Amino acid sequence: MKGRPLLYTSYEADQGLLNTTSKKVMLGLFLLVLVTIPFQVIPGLQFLGQADWLRLLSTTAIFAIGALGLNILTGLAGQVSLGHAFFMGVGAYTAVWLGGPEDGPLLGLGLPIWIWLPAAGIVAALIGVAVGPTAVRVRGLYLAIVTLGLVFIGDYLFRNWASLTGGAQVGRDFPPLEFRWWKEEVPVIDFTTPSTWFGLEVSGIAKTFFLLALLAGVYTLLAKNLQRTRVGRAFMSIRDRDIAAEIMGVNEFAYKLLAFGISSFYAGIAGALLASFLTRVIPEQWNLFLSVQFIAIILIGGAGTVTGALLGSAFVVLLPRIVQNFTLWLQSLALEGEGLLGAIANVFIATSQTDFGLINTMAGVGPGLSVAQLNLVLYGLLIIGFLIFEPLGLFGIWLRIRNYWKGWPFTY
Repeated sequence: MKGRPLLYTSYEADQGLLNTTSKKVMLGLFLLVLVTIPFQVIPGLQFLGQADWLRLLSTTAIFAIGALGLNILTGLAGQVSLGHAFFMGVGAYTAVWLGGPEDGPLLGLGLPIWIWLPAAGIVAALIGVAVGPTAVRVRGLYLAIVTLGLVFIGDYLFRNWASLTGGAQVGRDFPPLEFRWWKEEVPVIDFTTPSTWFGLEVSGIAKTFFLLALLAGVYTLLAKNLQRTRVGRAFMSIRDRDIAAEIMGVNEFAYKLLAFGISSFYAGIAGALLASFLTRVIPEQWNLFLSVQFIAIILIGGAGTVTGALLGSAFVVLLPRIVQNFTLWLQSLALEGEGLLGAIANVFIATSQTDFGLINTMAGVGPGLSVAQLNLVLYGLLIIGFLIFEPLGLFGIWLRIRNYWKGWPFTY
């Protein structure tokens, strides 16, 4: 109502996705920025239209799909899982089995993307439901150990099933992101080659970015709507107090099984898209560290919230690039060695074999942590920090900012 923006006269209005003018405006601005990023027309954000940054943003969209799936299982249903990488690998190899070349030395049927992409999610979901009865009988640490075992089982299978995966440390090429009606030689839409849209030159990576952003938007909408349904409320009741939920009539076993299936479906889709986007993947890609990355996304972004999954995905994917750029800046200051900033940079940056800085920027082995090792340390510190100081993650920080703005100047 005009003048009473928080007054709702129906449950439908209260539960609406965009139930305030502010949300509608922010979504409109976000979509406008998203569409114009590849064309480098927004002052201050032109660098995001560069090819390397578009690849990072595309990876963020893929990780967001996978994180939304884990958020349904862990954030909504309260089931701890370390096996997300396994289901992503299942989705990836289902996709390459159906979509890989049928005349090559490895398994492949040469089917189009509208078959192999949904099938990647469906097969992963079926396997998730198959292992679900074993997993849902335990909870807490025991559930985490059970799902952790799936990663090691998958690692063994993927490395030794050479006719499908290409073998350990070798891998294989994955079907490209292109749309065909069937098996015609020329694709209807090729998302990896440049083309002209409405008189504008669009690069291949920009087209890939648009495709992945669109898919991420669709799965975000599905996840948000699921949270508002009876199924989503059942998930949250199990998470908050499973015994009380079962007493009230919630079928705990069936809903936990459903949560595993939906989460595995999202993971399979994300795995297929990630492998196709990277074009060539080795079996060792689907390891424990990938699962830990998704746990970090959920904890840093904010468990149980769709916005938190999106924020966490952007943070975790873009963090290594930000750390790398910051390290290179410190290195330039340390090499110059002038002023207070140069002295501070010398403390943190090792520029020679006899320099004992915290971060090593030299090629090869040297003192201090490499940028990759520093990222691992930061993941651990951020998980610990958010669990202790801000359990709601980045979404919790956004809530604090929003509530402060709403309550200003009465901030007490």
